[in-house]
Amino acid sequence: MLLARENDLQHPRLGLVIGKKSVKLSVERNRIKRQIRETFRHHQLELTGWDIVIIARKGLADLDNPELAKQFAKLWKRLSRSPSKTAVEPGAANSTHA
Repeated sequence: MLLARENDLQHPRLGLVIGKKSVKLSVERNRIKRQIRETFRHHQLELTGWDIVIIARKGLADLDNPELAKQFAKLWKRLSRSPSKTAVEPGAANSTHA
């Protein structure tokens, strides 16, 4: 699951929540974190101004590295195309995108 909110900074920030309940082995948790951070680094210029939190779900450890990178690259691109806070209609829910 990906949670995102705009920030007023000139750079994006990333938070990872990968618990033992969702990914049992620490080796797998660390592999997943490395892959997510790497794809984030490749797309951080497109994500300027976002605070992003990734919450791992069961089954994430079943993906191999190329598939994991592909899935997160899609998420980053989708988030970079999201409308900004200024484009939100008045009265609509503000700044939380999933």
